[in-house]
Order: sequence, then structure tokens, then C-alpha cells
Amino acid sequence: MFPNTASSTSRFLAAQPWFASLPLSTQTQISGQVVRTTGQKGELMLQANVPVAGWYAVLAGLIKIQTVPVKGRSSTFLGVARGDWFGEGSALKAERRQYEVIALRDTELLCLPLAEFNQLRATSIAFNQVLVKQLNLRLSQAMALIEASRLRTPEQRVALSLSRLFWNRTRKLSLSQDELANLVGVSRQTANRALKSLAQRGLVTLEFGRVDIADDDALTRFIFSAPETPGRPNP
Repeated sequence: MFPNTASSTSRFLAAQPWFASLPLSTQTQISGQVVRTTGQKGELMLQANVPVAGWYAVLAGLIKIQTVPVKGRSSTFLGVARGDWFGEGSALKAERRQYEVIALRDTELLCLPLAEFNQLRATSIAFNQVLVKQLNLRLSQAMALIEASRLRTPEQRVALSLSRLFWNRTRKLSLSQDELANLVGVSRQTANRALKSLAQRGLVTLEFGRVDIADDDALTRFIFSAPETPGRPNP
């Protein structure tokens, strides 16, 4: 399912600025300790309420981070795509994981074990700078999601989920409507209507299985504009 796994892991690690700054002996040690996990679409890849094993990255695929379902319902916190890390907050705490990780596509994860994670925290300035940047990003994302859930329309919530705040590596998002609905926490029908509305505004372009961001600045202005009153569109 994932050819050349070992080489893809090596390339991924070599592309990390903090990894490149490490002594060769430490690079070799870390490369030998990272763990890979694969999961099929829809599979629970990381359980809640279990000890945290380390810091994770998505080598291939797409995952969502969600609450533990209650009576069949759950809330999605975040989607994480190929090339991005997640779980730094959990790795920093001496407690069990508070959320689940679900594969939205066939996915492969890399885990930097806690021992190596803590070793890097104690010895690498570059690694700590990355962690601070990651934690600041998570805080910004959390505050934006809270504000959007209370004050924004479904169209604005979908727009937020497509913004650079959540997808900083690409502006051509290969997301199905089901995947997007999962990430935003709305029905597929609502996601479909919101995407069509955004396309009519010239903010995105739609192709089969893909959303391209046509104008990032305009998308941001729309996200934080005052919600429209029915019959009285914003000027």
C-alpha cells in the first residue's frame, strides 16, 4: 500500500529543519527508533484513554482528530494531512491521550517515541523552536474554531476549514465532500451547499474530488465578515 516506506521515512526526516541540525550520531539513533503505523480509510489508528507513545507525523494520507464518541456522536478537532506533525501537546503531558485519531484515507503515520522526543527537548534548540511554533499554531486553530462555532455561518465554517490556518502546505486540497463534512462537523449536504456558495463568490474552484483556493485574501475576509442577514446581503 505504501511502497518504499523506509526511504520515504528517511526523506521525511531529512526534510525536517530540526533533524538536519542534529549530530549525525543522533540522526542515526532517531532514524532507527521511529515507528511506522498504517491504517485503512475509516480505521481507528490511535485510541483515546491510552498512554501516549510519542509525537506523530502523517507520512501519507489524511487523518482527523476527534472526541471519543458519545451515543454515536463525536466532535472533530482537526484534520492533519501528509507532511504535518500532531500530538505535541499530548506528548508533553504525563497523561493518557484525550482524543481519537481516525484515518480519512489509507494512511501511514510516523511516531517519534517519547524517549527520543524528550531527549530532543532537553538538547536541541531547533527542536524546541519547532514545538513552540506548533503549540502556537494549535492555540490559534482552537480559538478560531471556538469563535466560528459560536458566531459564524456554515459557509464561513467551511471556509475556515479550507484556510491557511489549517492547510499551510497546499492550496489545492484533494478533499471529498464527505471528508470536508467530517472535518467541519456538518452534514455532506451542508458541506455541498457551502462549497457551491464559496465557488459562486469566486473564493474557491471545484473539481471532482478537489477544492482549489482561488483567492486566499478574499477567503479570509469572508471568514471574518459579519454574517449576512437573509434578504440583506453584505455590500
